[in-house]
Amino acid sequence: MGQKVVLVTSGAVAFGRKNIQLPEKTNPVLKKQIWAANGQIDLINTYQKLLADLGHSIAQILVTKEDFRDRKHYLNMKNCIEGLLLQGIIPVINENDTVAITELMFTDNDELASLTAAMVNADTLILLTNVNGIYTGPPERPDSILIQQVNHDSRDLSNFIQASRSSFGRGGMLTKLNMAKKSANLGIEVFIANGKKEGILNDIIDESAQCTRFEPSPVKHSPKKWLAHGEQYYKGEIKINEGAKKALFSTRISSLLPVGVVTFTGNFEKGDILRIVDEEGKRIGLGRAEYGLKSLAEKIGQKNQKPIIHYDYLYLFTHE
Repeated sequence: MGQKVVLVTSGAVAFGRKNIQLPEKTNPVLKKQIWAANGQIDLINTYQKLLADLGHSIAQILVTKEDFRDRKHYLNMKNCIEGLLLQGIIPVINENDTVAITELMFTDNDELASLTAAMVNADTLILLTNVNGIYTGPPERPDSILIQQVNHDSRDLSNFIQASRSSFGRGGMLTKLNMAKKSANLGIEVFIANGKKEGILNDIIDESAQCTRFEPSPVKHSPKKWLAHGEQYYKGEIKINEGAKKALFSTRISSLLPVGVVTFTGNFEKGDILRIVDEEGKRIGLGRAEYGLKSLAEKIGQKNQKPIIHYDYLYLFTHE
């Protein structure tokens, strides 16, 4: 149909667990690394066979959160994926569980999918699960109703969701909801649908699927999409005064200047992500540093200086 598809998958650990029996006393992190290293072979071979039978080539990309932290590394990954798509090759992306340690792990593959969708400027993100979407109660209850449309002004749906997760995964429906809302805010149409339903992707395309759809906001620029997911990656924090805060939230396009900076913390260099807070410590947004902390220390509070965060690399939380 001419659609370019990027596939984000899990399953390496599950394949490895099936293949290899490990002693109970084995360190849990090491267990997962061993299973992932072994299972990744079966996982990618399975996709290669399934898609080769349909006439498609695939490529494997293994990533960690670190790959999304650095803007240069991020763009290299983006260029690779876009290059594969231009050649008609389907990128199959999975977390590199063999090297990821706990603090650098994605919440689950819904977070990885959301990051990837923003990175490649996807118009649609489909999160497949084992139920039809988000319900007003536990899906197995007969009185629970499927929520088919979520708009910008829809009520908070998190109260409807039960905290549960699979034996192999780390996330659950709440992560799907949070990632779907964030992606929709960036201008990406999102569906949460039942991956066990035959022909579900075709049903989504022809708008006949029983699923939950999230209405997309106006599309954000690519750097702002990168920053929107940067809350866990910031290297420093900047506290700004009330004047700077008003300027950032005004209708005029405004960069953050050193004259508006009160204090800063962290150890950051040019290109690192900074978190912006007001004088009360309230989170305002994220931005990319135009220079490092030494230069900022020299310019803080001064007028007629180069912006510490340019508007093009500024993401404000109130846009969510």
